[in-house]
Amino acid sequence: MKMKITQLAVYIEQDEDGIYIGSIPSLPSCYAEGETQEEMMKNLMDVVKLCLRNIGEDDLPRGRFVGIQTLDLSHA
Repeated sequence: MKMKITQLAVYIEQDEDGIYIGSIPSLPSCYAEGETQEEMMKNLMDVVKLCLRNIGEDDLPRGRFVGIQTLDLSHA
């Protein structure tokens, strides 16, 4: 049975100019930016559609996104 992708984890950063940058770890080279998070997510949806068209859903990793943690280098 083919499993339909319904959700992808998005990693969101804000650069020094205040621009939001979103990337999807499970889709290499799939990222977008915007002046607001809403604009970035809209742009990212367009990019995801292109990425999925190029690689196909069957080639996506099937792992589950667990989370992001910060590594404190001050104790190294």
